[in-house]
Amino acid sequence: MTEGERNILPRSIDDTLTLLRNADYVADRSLATVLFLALRLGRPLFLEGEAGVGKTEIAKVLASTLGRKLIRLQCYEGLDSAAAVYEWNYAGQMMAIRLAEAAGDRDRDQIESGVFSRRYLIERPLLQALEPSADGPPVLLIDELDRTDEAFEAFLLEILSDFQITIPELGTVKADKPPIVIITSNRTREIHDALKRRCLYHWVDYPDAKREMEIVRARAPEAPQKLTQALVLFVQKLRKLDLFKSPGVAETLDWAAALTELDAVALDPAVVSDTLGVLLKYQDDIAKIQGAKATELVNEVRAEVDA
Repeated sequence: MTEGERNILPRSIDDTLTLLRNADYVADRSLATVLFLALRLGRPLFLEGEAGVGKTEIAKVLASTLGRKLIRLQCYEGLDSAAAVYEWNYAGQMMAIRLAEAAGDRDRDQIESGVFSRRYLIERPLLQALEPSADGPPVLLIDELDRTDEAFEAFLLEILSDFQITIPELGTVKADKPPIVIITSNRTREIHDALKRRCLYHWVDYPDAKREMEIVRARAPEAPQKLTQALVLFVQKLRKLDLFKSPGVAETLDWAAALTELDAVALDPAVVSDTLGVLLKYQDDIAKIQGAKATELVNEVRAEVDA
């Protein structure tokens, strides 16, 4: 694939599925459809779902397959515009002011216009995403938006509506071409409707057994085929239990890699119990599965695999 071909957006849903599969991302058709529409309509795509189901990976895959720069804003509690959009290089500004005064320059307006220029502007992810690029508009990933507060959500509305940011000292910075925007949320809190209205929406669910096997074969091809089938069935059964946090696809892939590293060719209760920390991240969940429950699930999986 040439650089020119990589920068071309998919022309159909099937092209979008192929684009994702080229990076070993196995998506269902509904996800490919909404992603295709977001790309063609130039709309942000808002993805919700449990942690570890592959939301963040979509942005990475788009950047890789389209040959675009990936700009990631990792959200957290207390995130503000200084960390997300821009801030001024105050130390550099103070030095410039002192140098100007030492040189005898007393023109306040001239000094002010000099220190509040692009030279002293520190660009953060959201402002960087509006800048032109030779490779085409970047992929802007706003990851785990639910970790921020409502005030930051409100701040995003101007960016997501008009792809512009107002800097009081410089004016409005507007993107010549809108970036490809992917917003993710693990739904630890509800995102306001005003933000959702500016986006296309998709709930990224856990995959069914067939698709999860495809994912493991694509991402962990070194795992024996029978082991892949067994571990996926085991994970599928875990997700039906009353756990504090069910394992995501990321944990399934980690477990496949771990079992392969241990030279396992099939599941057995001892190996499962010893490696549950790869799948489950809460002690109460591990305690619930270790021992008799692990043996019960392994026996059920063996019966299905051998059927």
